[in-house]
Amino acid sequence: MTRRGTELPVAALFLLGVAAFCWLVTADRMEGMDMGPGTELGSFGWFAGVWAVMMAAMMLPSLVPMAAAYAQRARGDAGIVTARSLAGTPLFVIGYLLPWVAVGAVAWPLIEGVRDLDPTYLRWDGGGRYVAAAVLAGAALYQLTPQKATCLTHCRESQWLAREWSPGPAGALRLGVEHGAFCIGCCWALMAALFALGVMSVTWMVVIAALIAAERLLPRRGPVRGASVALLLALALGVGFFPDQVPGLTVPASMPPSASMPMSM
Repeated sequence: MTRRGTELPVAALFLLGVAAFCWLVTADRMEGMDMGPGTELGSFGWFAGVWAVMMAAMMLPSLVPMAAAYAQRARGDAGIVTARSLAGTPLFVIGYLLPWVAVGAVAWPLIEGVRDLDPTYLRWDGGGRYVAAAVLAGAALYQLTPQKATCLTHCRESQWLAREWSPGPAGALRLGVEHGAFCIGCCWALMAALFALGVMSVTWMVVIAALIAAERLLPRRGPVRGASVALLLALALGVGFFPDQVPGLTVPASMPPSASMPMSM
């Protein structure tokens, strides 16, 4: 057992430790696989596993305050934190990740279905880079919408836990799923931006994860929102008109034919 008020450091150690491990696994699995915008996703089973680990790596650090708030609520009026009061927290985290896993399960057949049609306008030397730029610009505009603000408020403030509280393991999972669904509402455009930049790029994963953490954890929303909009618009212009000048961007036409071999393996 631990003393009262230790939920935050306990949650931080647990989630940051899991996230660090997932970053290591993700970097290892994605080595040499970044083909920039339009990166091949591989088989469904391979992508599903990598996507789940990738979501844990990117999302768990920004979940620390909410997981701590859940653990504190689970403790109730008890003066100490016990193993039992913390037992629901991993289930809350699992529930939170489940909607993101579902997003990957839906994204794979949609993207691969479009790829099978082989539309020439999506090729990089056709209109592909302009499509990627449009996705980035759309992500920037979504940052300014009321829907984004509503979902971000849910992700930043823990008062909803008191309103929706459900005890026990089933309640922990339900609350985690609900929070994950709001998180998707908050971050889906940023994830679309990641696909537009190269979903297998660890560099762009770090950038998007940093934006997500900043808008969740920093005390003032305004500067973070302005910075994210400016960055996404700058990337949209760069990808659309000056792709060779965008730092960290792998231009598809610059990849040798053998670059896709690790994906098929």
